[in-house]
Amino acid sequence: MAQGFDPVAATAAYLAQLPPEAHAKATAYTQGGHWLLLWGTLVSILVSWIVIRSGVLVRVRGGVERARPRPWLVVAAVVVVDTVIESVLSLPWDSYAHWWREKGYGLTSQAYVGWFTERLISLCVGAVISVILFSLLYWVIRRAPRTWWIWSAVGVVFAFMALLLVQPVLIEPLFNSYKPAPPGAMRDEVVAMARQVGVPSDKILIYDGSKQSNRYSANVAGLFGTARVAMSDVMFKKDADLAEVRGVVGHEMGHYVRGHILWDAFAYGALALIGFYLVGRLFPWAAGVLGAKGVTSLADPAGLPVIGVIISVLAFVATPLTSSITRFSEADADHFSVEHFNEPDGLAKALVKTIEYRAATPSRLEEVIFYDHPAVGNRIRTAMDWKAAHPKPAP
Repeated sequence: MAQGFDPVAATAAYLAQLPPEAHAKATAYTQGGHWLLLWGTLVSILVSWIVIRSGVLVRVRGGVERARPRPWLVVAAVVVVDTVIESVLSLPWDSYAHWWREKGYGLTSQAYVGWFTERLISLCVGAVISVILFSLLYWVIRRAPRTWWIWSAVGVVFAFMALLLVQPVLIEPLFNSYKPAPPGAMRDEVVAMARQVGVPSDKILIYDGSKQSNRYSANVAGLFGTARVAMSDVMFKKDADLAEVRGVVGHEMGHYVRGHILWDAFAYGALALIGFYLVGRLFPWAAGVLGAKGVTSLADPAGLPVIGVIISVLAFVATPLTSSITRFSEADADHFSVEHFNEPDGLAKALVKTIEYRAATPSRLEEVIFYDHPAVGNRIRTAMDWKAAHPKPAP
């Protein structure tokens, strides 16, 4: 351990870089976000109930079956109609939760028109993906009514990986412009880091993340040939120096090298296995409670909102599990960053800039239930512990 260096004091010094009122604002935003999980679930249930009670999907199914009795066409029609109706009914809530509230806390400077336009694009992309996935789901239900939940969970793993494969190529460019990091010391350093740990060094990108959000962030996405590391331009608008870039990009490279994407795919596949099993068991009861008249069985696409209600409730209950899955990967990526690039102060400086949207010192229970990243205070303390145990040699 480095003599004279106190990790506790160093952590406190980093957290003290923000005034108490900034910490209080971050806490209010974060804890309000916890409540959004509950209210969002209730809104989702209410919207699905309205669609179910209207009987519109039963009529759509009947109309398509009379005109051309093809199961895949019925599913496509029901999914598109359901997606559009539920999106329209959810618009007031989504506008509040994902734009107005973000604007109120200073986390976005995007105009509502821009946000709404991107939401329409997301709606179209989501509808296409949903048609494909639900067509496959209902096909499996029809072909294997007793074991459909097992095969569907396996399908979730492959769908998860396929989506990650095409996301950087087909989906993300619809919302942002991705450009190679410009020549210079920063790019040279990142390329050297990539080569050091075996990460593709030809896809180090900067994107116009400030278009949607003022959050200091970077991410890794893609699989195999589409894998890339992208840094939001917000990082540099908030004066990220080379040490911060090393700490943050090292973290993102950790996700790639450690195979966290594959870990997440299998973890969520396991949760999907449990979830689909429960959907099969709960569907008849939920359909009765929700008043799904005209819905004949689980294999009936008109019952899609019933499945949606069950999954919404299960997802809410499983929040501690899903948060912990991601939190484990994020903690491991932090460790990878300091282990391979020994930039604990750079990582700590970057983490301080994320406190505005992620309160730094929650209770342990709050962190376990809601946080999909370790709390910033704990992440900085871990980095400082590493610094104490692995001092850099004097220049």
